Amino acid sequence: MAAEFEIFKDKSGAYRWTLRHDNGHIISVSDEGYLKKDQAVSGIEAFKLNASSAPTVDVTGDAGGPVYA
Repeated sequence: MAAEFEIFKDKSGAYRWTLRHDNGHIISVSDEGYLKKDQAVSGIEAFKLNASSAPTVDVTGDAGGPVYA
């Protein structure tokens, strides 16, 4: 397995998720807390759905402007 999603509760009791590589490094985290666990699961599913087709956009300006890949 290359990575897995972990659902946890933060200090305020909200549900959050982390995508962690099997080497322990965090790849991505939820940017919001969810009141219910099923909302966190829905957030994971939305991430999976959208990330697979998301373009890479270089906004560093190194190439004279945004580069879309």
